[in-house]
Amino acid sequence: MHKTFILGLVFLISLAGCATPVSHENIAMQTYDQNTEYSISEHPKGYTITVFYSRYQFIPESDAIATACKAALTSIGWETADKQGKEIKSINEQRIKVSMGRNGITGITSCQASVLVEWQT
Repeated sequence: MHKTFILGLVFLISLAGCATPVSHENIAMQTYDQNTEYSISEHPKGYTITVFYSRYQFIPESDAIATACKAALTSIGWETADKQGKEIKSINEQRIKVSMGRNGITGITSCQASVLVEWQT
């Protein structure tokens, strides 16, 4: 009985460390690379990019995940503009919405980020 209680308590404590990033948009995602999925929503001024980035980390380093997530978001923004043959304004990092999460059981740290990319006028 005592052993079952302790195992149950350890399980509940481990679940307390789990978190997922808050979703800013609810649209279908495409694969960019093994760690990244993205979606693009067209707007009259440009388009919104949403990126979901996740990877395993033995030792949690949220800053590294956030940096990689923002880099993927920026790369996808410029690549999308190039494919459409249009110029975009510089992507302001201060306007990127970022949400972080970590699953302590699986060791997966994840990030969801989105930003409005505007066409150059």
